[in-house]
Amino acid sequence: MFSVYGLMGRLFNGPLDQMQQVGGINTLTRSRAVARIGQDPTSSDTGDDVRRSTLSEGAPHKPIAAYAQVQGSDTQRRPLNRVLDVMSRKLLTLTLSATVLEGWQFLSDHAIGQAPVVDDQGTLVGMLLRADLLRAEHLPAPNVHPLAWRAWLSQPVADAMWTPVPSVQPDTDIRHVARVLLDSGLPGLPVVDANGRVAGFVSRSDLLRAIVNDPPLDLWS
Repeated sequence: MFSVYGLMGRLFNGPLDQMQQVGGINTLTRSRAVARIGQDPTSSDTGDDVRRSTLSEGAPHKPIAAYAQVQGSDTQRRPLNRVLDVMSRKLLTLTLSATVLEGWQFLSDHAIGQAPVVDDQGTLVGMLLRADLLRAEHLPAPNVHPLAWRAWLSQPVADAMWTPVPSVQPDTDIRHVARVLLDSGLPGLPVVDANGRVAGFVSRSDLLRAIVNDPPLDLWS
């Protein structure tokens, strides 16, 4: 089951095939519009930006050693098919009252590329992406007065977040989540309960980690 949440509350609740027909899943003027479900994202989409940012900031990669470790793993296989099997339950959310500076500091402190944004009741209203904050068209020009940068950092996080934003419930089939991530270019989806309160997050990395630890025949069967 998928939902779409924005500043006006829940805009959609239903299965994936119905969400594919929902239009108007757009962001505010300071953020790139979310590609409509079922539409291929462009090469400069936010998902690519997040992946590049994550790769550049992480530790040096050792693919051969990692492959050898996987080959030598004797982890017992078990079937994985729902979001709750792979999601992160660590609640890392921003409040709607936060500023862009506070949002940036929050992402930096927790070494994450995105964070769901919630209102005073804890209901999902959007998602802040570090890649969006780094996009040149969103930043003040380098030679402008320092006050312009201060004003940019002081603006509310609502002016820079994605909204409305798709979300998913814990009992959803992870193959459907993979479809949404592929089509939208998002790095992950907030996991919410029936009332729209954030219960966790499921990312591309979570899905890849599940594939590594439990072979695809279990994951996709």
